[in-house]
Amino acid sequence: MKAKYPTVNVLGVNFTKITNHALRTQLIADSQQHLNRFVVTANPEIVLYARHDPAYARVIQQADYITADGIGIIKGAQLLHTPLPERVTGFDTLVALLAFAAQNNKRVFLLGAKSAVLELTVAHLHAQYPHLKIVGYHDGYFDDAAQVAAEITASAPDFVFVALGFPKQEFFIAKYRSCASAIWMGVGGSFDVLAGTVKRAPLFWQKHHIEWLYRLLQEPTRIGRILSLPRYLALVLFSKYNHQKK
Repeated sequence: MKAKYPTVNVLGVNFTKITNHALRTQLIADSQQHLNRFVVTANPEIVLYARHDPAYARVIQQADYITADGIGIIKGAQLLHTPLPERVTGFDTLVALLAFAAQNNKRVFLLGAKSAVLELTVAHLHAQYPHLKIVGYHDGYFDDAAQVAAEITASAPDFVFVALGFPKQEFFIAKYRSCASAIWMGVGGSFDVLAGTVKRAPLFWQKHHIEWLYRLLQEPTRIGRILSLPRYLALVLFSKYNHQKK
């Protein structure tokens, strides 16, 4: 039976009201019981996309846990007077689960990223966690999703980490999660960070909630994505105003 956690609705997306520690503890417990779980780590971009794509909105509603991966989600929940306890990032959750898997003989399948990045990711993980069982991996450039799902089934993983970027990773998980009783989580660009091809913001930037600025300085072409944040916050304020009028 799925653990019940309260949720906070931010522009139509029901975020799980949970801390980093509680989520990791819960996912580990779920894994030990061989339960099938779908984790979405959602930021403002995902919330905006779901507002304009009903099919995607339906898919993420199927998730067992939707975490607030982005300071914009935390600020939005505060503005709506329905605060979430803290930011729960996909990358930190991924690293914690990989460490758990390495220590507890759990089986991991990796899906996504470019082939060269994925090879570097696997090499890094083998060096970092010598006992980690990576039972299969496939890059994100494939034409036959059913064949990839068959590979996942054959490998019998406990964790499936899908780095296809939204919305593709969530659509894939929703369609194929039944092929393995595993923890399925979309992890976006996390393999690039693990591989070392993209640097994560230093701790100072993380603590001050300006990782987005660090990423922008690294990749100026992200400006279009960054500009979605003011639009998101404007929608949150509009939602708050409408709620107050009722």
